[in-house]
Amino acid sequence: MAAAQQGAIDELDLRILGALVDDPQAPIKDLAHRLGIPASTCAFRLRTLRSRGVVTGPRVEIDPAAVGAAVQAVIRVRLGNHSKEGVETLFDALAATPGVLQVFHIAGADDFLVHVAVADAAALRDIVLERITVHDIVRATETQLVFELREGAGVIPRR
Repeated sequence: MAAAQQGAIDELDLRILGALVDDPQAPIKDLAHRLGIPASTCAFRLRTLRSRGVVTGPRVEIDPAAVGAAVQAVIRVRLGNHSKEGVETLFDALAATPGVLQVFHIAGADDFLVHVAVADAAALRDIVLERITVHDIVRATETQLVFELREGAGVIPRR
């Protein structure tokens, strides 16, 4: 049985993933040609990678500033207690908050990092006061403005 079917990521899978990172919207035929493999092999491998959850897109990315959310910040959240139910309830509430781009449940002095994009300082304040500190489990927050954001290389670097 092929490695892609068994669950291991092999060299061909990595090449397909690399080509997708370079051009996420490329048709299968173009990816296969670029990689020098049959389109049927490329399609099968990609379908397998998707079904296993290795490839989770495609995803539409929207520039927050282009839709009126030019202010980005990271809000550090510290909890007063750590009950499983309380943590899960807060995590769900944070992820469902309009303007929240990502929520990280982390270890260390802080318990959550909340990456937000909002229109202005007043909207940022409102998220903190009306969506985060209203939860009894929250002990403290600290807000840090994002001056600039760059995408990292990722686990499959662009070529």
